[in-house]
Amino acid sequence: MSETPDRIGRLIDAAHRGEDLSREDLAFLLSLSDEASLGALETAANSARREYVGDAVHLRGIVEFSNFCRQNCLYCGLRRDNRDVVRYRMDEDAVLAAVHGIRDKGIGTVVLQSGEDPAYTRGDLCRIVGRIKDETGLIVTLSVGERPREDYRAFREAGADRYLLKHETASPDLYRRLRPGCTLEDRLRCLKDLRDLGYEVGTGNMVGLPGQTPEILAEDLLLMRSLDADMLGIGPFIPHPGTPLADEPGGDLAGTLRVLALARLLTRNTNIPATTALGTLHPEGRIRALRAGANVVMPDFTPESLRARYDIYPGKAAVPDGDVLLARLREDLILLGRQIGKGPGGRSGPR
Repeated sequence: MSETPDRIGRLIDAAHRGEDLSREDLAFLLSLSDEASLGALETAANSARREYVGDAVHLRGIVEFSNFCRQNCLYCGLRRDNRDVVRYRMDEDAVLAAVHGIRDKGIGTVVLQSGEDPAYTRGDLCRIVGRIKDETGLIVTLSVGERPREDYRAFREAGADRYLLKHETASPDLYRRLRPGCTLEDRLRCLKDLRDLGYEVGTGNMVGLPGQTPEILAEDLLLMRSLDADMLGIGPFIPHPGTPLADEPGGDLAGTLRVLALARLLTRNTNIPATTALGTLHPEGRIRALRAGANVVMPDFTPESLRARYDIYPGKAAVPDGDVLLARLREDLILLGRQIGKGPGGRSGPR
């Protein structure tokens, strides 16, 4: 026991210096539950964030344009079999109106996000992306799930710059159990296709999933590093009452911050958001994430009449809209001695 504090300090210092940590070392750090080790991780990660990506906090404006989904993931409130969801689809002009609102706020990136909704064809999404580029010049991030490589190619040619596709968990067995009919192998193939086609690629995981262990979370971190992703979305699992996992305990703030901080130390210059889920889980979730290595915030500009219907986890409906979040963020950044970034906020420095 007397060696444990020394081991913690050695491992955190090694990670801060950029040295590789083994799966066993990462699992050890992830298995801890004391405030002192979490504080040390946050301090090291915040230092690495300052060194590798600076003090700017980059904004991405989200438009959640459809809550239909063909998948039946056990953890998601939008799952196909949840009959309590009031479904919606935004038409092209409604999407463009929301995007113009994002541009008018001075935000340089829009994230078009939906369930896996086959009603939007390749041509539909290409037309929407093309109009966004022509009318606003914004950086376009798509987050519409698994699609054929030919779709990804067409979206890229239409002007899409980035793509977010979280791997959720690096355990093939856990992935298969939580996403019926899907495999981690297919997910990773999609991520490879996106990288090959020249996208800036985002991935990430959930923390606190049923059956997840420190060893599995260590594999998540090693996978994130091996994928060399440009953005990492790391958030807690929040059980939804309309899913088979309704009675599971879910993730917590401290566990999620441990993963986020280690992700910053392992990947150095990756863009890491303070996720909406973390802000939903805990009133200080966003600011704690920004102190633990995060450098991105993603305010939601989905039309107010629809926002509550994108009910992927409970509590999301209470998340403030984009304007309110921006006002609160400016107050937070004054306290943190940081500022909102200018420009598109792509990944900085060499990969």
